[in-house]
Amino acid sequence: MKILYPGTFDPLTNGHLDLIQRAEKLFGNVVVAVLENTSKKPTFELSRRLIQINNAISHLSKISVISYEGLTVDCAQDVNANLILRGLRAMSDFEYELQIAHTNKSLNSEIETIFLSTNTNFSFLSSSLVKEVAKFGGEINHMVPEAVERDLKEYFKKN
Repeated sequence: MKILYPGTFDPLTNGHLDLIQRAEKLFGNVVVAVLENTSKKPTFELSRRLIQINNAISHLSKISVISYEGLTVDCAQDVNANLILRGLRAMSDFEYELQIAHTNKSLNSEIETIFLSTNTNFSFLSSSLVKEVAKFGGEINHMVPEAVERDLKEYFKKN
């Protein structure tokens, strides 16, 4: 069974990494699909985000990392994944994610969305929050993998 875990991952957090590891145990093959969203200006270029994720998952054997543009259901179909993984931190996430899941289902009835709640240790994390803390020099080593921490510190020294 193959599951697609889509997102912008700008940057990858320990919450994302936890979901990837748990999905590997539950579903086997996991495809982490990094969205190139041309309507947003990411902190890190797509190539950097791919490197960050590949570094963080190097110890995992059943994970692949790709980039994509367009509809997530099309990406899932392209990689032969019949499941899409979404993480839930709070009820507010559920409302938004359920709407997306229903939209995806209306576009491709063969693809199901699976929701996993985040580990409580990471339930407060978001990429936006991590960037805000890093911007003001706060400690983020418990929020992101080591390579991402270095990249964020370097980024905010320059910007």
